[in-house]
Amino acid sequence: MIKVSKHDAITLRISHAMSKSKLSSLEMYLFVPGEIGLNQNLMPETDLYYNCLTQKRAYYSDKHLLPLIHSRLAQRGRLSSTQYRISLSLFAYQYVMALDNAVDDLLHDSDNVTETEIDNVVELTLDILRRLRRTIPYEETLKRYYTNIDNYLSWYTEQKFLSLVAHLTRDSEYKTIKDRLIILAEKEQAHRALHHYNSTQAAQDITRISNKMRLLRRLIEHPVILKETLIALGNNIRRAVKGIATGFVMLFVTMIVVFARDYWGEITASFVIAMSFLYALREIFKDDLKDMLWRWLRKGKPKWKRRYYDPSTGNQIGQKYEWLNYQTISNLPDRIQRIRKKRIVQREEQVISYRSETEMSTSRFMSGYEETREIIYFDFREITRLFDKDTYRVYRLNNGQVSREKIEKRHLFNLIIKQDNHIDEPIYYRWKVVLNRSKIVAIEPIELTSNELE
Repeated sequence: MIKVSKHDAITLRISHAMSKSKLSSLEMYLFVPGEIGLNQNLMPETDLYYNCLTQKRAYYSDKHLLPLIHSRLAQRGRLSSTQYRISLSLFAYQYVMALDNAVDDLLHDSDNVTETEIDNVVELTLDILRRLRRTIPYEETLKRYYTNIDNYLSWYTEQKFLSLVAHLTRDSEYKTIKDRLIILAEKEQAHRALHHYNSTQAAQDITRISNKMRLLRRLIEHPVILKETLIALGNNIRRAVKGIATGFVMLFVTMIVVFARDYWGEITASFVIAMSFLYALREIFKDDLKDMLWRWLRKGKPKWKRRYYDPSTGNQIGQKYEWLNYQTISNLPDRIQRIRKKRIVQREEQVISYRSETEMSTSRFMSGYEETREIIYFDFREITRLFDKDTYRVYRLNNGQVSREKIEKRHLFNLIIKQDNHIDEPIYYRWKVVLNRSKIVAIEPIELTSNELE
């Protein structure tokens, strides 16, 4: 299952879990409106990859209480203290991700959300926190780690409850649930004060407490998020291509020089002019030949490789190959074309195609886990800079009065994703993403018909 949501004002978050198989493929096609003018000359693929794409992969378990069970076993001495820290961090990390998704879903449709839906999220949140706080470790080192985790989760839960209060409409029907959320936020504050998690000065200084919580968030993520190294592929081939192109052109130039010397017999003004012209052509065709050989040799081959390492043991547990290209709609797979549908406007679209193939060695995973979860962030800042700054005015007739309104210009992007675990049939998804120059306005999932999937 792939989930697409908004990470911040201008960044798209794409998350998916890798399970069942050791090999997984992901293909993403972003259809960019042609009027923006995005192309390879304006923003090369390498710049697009490094400036717009960031990603991270972490351990994941769909059995949400498994990390908590592991931490309790470690506390009783059946597992190591390292296992306790890792399991508790994974539990906290999954809780934070789940809370983010739940609150985002509520705020996405805040005008129509019901009190029952909010109550369900609140009850589930409180139940998870009760399970966490049911057993506190006795060993000092483990207790210190537990304190940091509980401190952050308490503060983060309070922040999410307050964000719900701030974004819900001011209708009287939400007054009861708002009052309850405020009471629960105050209880979390009292919980931290009772256990002396933070000093009085830090608790009263919003900057200090937020910076401390940011560090605690990194503490949670450290044993959970896989370490990685990024390798740009083809560097040796690039050097070889440069040498071959230079050698071939020099061979051709040398032959022409010999023939010219035999023709003129001696160095004359005509000979010097001919040589100048010849060396100018050499510089032109050398670069063209180098680019042509490079594209031919690297066609269809991955451009980047990521190696994943366990954060605790340092052992390599997987790798991923990545492709990123500009394409036209006519060059896309037939099924992707059917999903997108061909219309006159869409023929002008520029397509950003991203593909990855991931292979993980589950036998080297941390004990008890067989899945990883990847989050890909696509930052639209580089693309939105190409948007026109112009606005236009629209006239409306309202109760016999004509009003003039200033309208911002928006652009519609289409995102199609194909997920394949090489065991089941590939799964296709589609979203519409609406952007203006400063933010992502809306993300709309589109249900695919049977004709599009055939």
